[in-house]
Amino acid sequence: MASRVDLDGNSIKTLTICMIGAGGFIGSHLCEKLLEETLHKILAVDVYNDKIKHLLENSNQLWADRIQFHRINIKHDSRLEGLIKMADLTINLAAICTPADYNTRPLDTIYSNFIDALPVVKYCSENNKRLIHFSTCEVYGKTIGSFLPKDHPLRQDPEFYVLNEETSPCIFGSIEKQRWSYACAKQLIERLIYAEGAENGLEFTIVRPFNWIGPRMDFIPGVDGPSEGVPRVLACFSNNLLRGEPLKLVDGGQSQRTFVYIKDAIEAVHLMIENPARANGHIFNVGNPNNEVTVKQLAEMMSEVREPEQKYMPR
Repeated sequence: MASRVDLDGNSIKTLTICMIGAGGFIGSHLCEKLLEETLHKILAVDVYNDKIKHLLENSNQLWADRIQFHRINIKHDSRLEGLIKMADLTINLAAICTPADYNTRPLDTIYSNFIDALPVVKYCSENNKRLIHFSTCEVYGKTIGSFLPKDHPLRQDPEFYVLNEETSPCIFGSIEKQRWSYACAKQLIERLIYAEGAENGLEFTIVRPFNWIGPRMDFIPGVDGPSEGVPRVLACFSNNLLRGEPLKLVDGGQSQRTFVYIKDAIEAVHLMIENPARANGHIFNVGNPNNEVTVKQLAEMMSEVREPEQKYMPR
């Protein structure tokens, strides 16, 4: 492989990367990217490896000696600190991030996204290791405009419905609204990481994905995943379309999404990995504001692609 340089023209050194959550949707694509296009080594940490099995099983691949799988539950495994010590960079992707779980499993959601991440941050800080932590766009909460009556004149004022990360107030639901357990846990771990950087010199980058989609993202119930559980909107709609069922829209499907294809999103992460001088201490929102649709528009597009006469049904 030819010598590669970063955005400032400096040679890129080969890294050993401890990737926690390597077996998930984002992790599997990031592993592919790094193995196919770089010489970096990966210590892949996860409970499951189904989505990266194709990278582990073929010993004839050029990267056979550059990826090791460690079946570890980071809740209670003393081996984690050793792996972080061995690595130049730790990428933490581990999380419960399926919206259907936030109401039904709020404790697991909080533990997964905050409590279980604490040792990762601590080990990186104490051992002077760089950290790339994956957060979420949900840390912004809701806009003021979303709480105004639908016919309120200020609802159409961009100042009240367009988020500005520097000035917009952070508005979450009440404690009883456990849907917000995910966003609160993610924001608190962001604040802790930032504080570790400010007080103890932790080199960190935080990534906030905005609706990344693509292969291996989610399951279609009973087809490529468990029959129970509610996946994200794309898998839900795909499930309905395959079964000839109407697409159910919550509140008329007026919620908005800015979908980004996973391969495009991973390009951004790749740049963060190999340009620490530019990425350290920064938080990156990775999305495509030019690709924004409502859930209703998504339902209409998917219905048209699958079957023009397919109907969607409000709820």
